[in-house]
Amino acid sequence: MMECNMKFCQSCGMPLMEEGMFGTNNDGSKNEDYCVYCYEKGSFKDDMTMEQMIQFCIPHMVKANPDITEEQARKSMEEFFPTLKRWK
Repeated sequence: MMECNMKFCQSCGMPLMEEGMFGTNNDGSKNEDYCVYCYEKGSFKDDMTMEQMIQFCIPHMVKANPDITEEQARKSMEEFFPTLKRWK
């Protein structure tokens, strides 16, 4: 049976579609809350605010979804990010 609940990085909101996308804990085990780009060896790779993360993610989101504008990407992330663990 297929897993219906898509997991998202609880820092940048990126869909975590395969195990290789998961960040790592201090002991090297997979951390299923955060992606490899945000979280490594038990800590965040970059110290940034939610607004800085949104700004960083806009070009990536637009590249992955060419049918949306930067403004639409920002609005979407401004609504979604406050629900993520790192930004709650």
